[in-house]
Amino acid sequence: MEKISSALWKRLETLYATKSMANRLVLKQCLLIFRMNECELLRDHISQFITLLNDLKNVKVKVDDEDQTMLLF
Repeated sequence: MEKISSALWKRLETLYATKSMANRLVLKQCLLIFRMNECELLRDHISQFITLLNDLKNVKVKVDDEDQTMLLF
């Protein structure tokens, strides 16, 4: 079971956590168009924002604190 889980995790990383230029651009675009929906809870919005920032960090894209603040508002 552990062997299957490990292989599956590596496959998922290969597909979705690549540090390619295309992946970086898609994540940056997602950050720039990220908006809060009317019926969305603030904590859910912030959680999604943090997840997006973490995804960018994982592909070696740095977003300054000031830029994060401006994008969140």
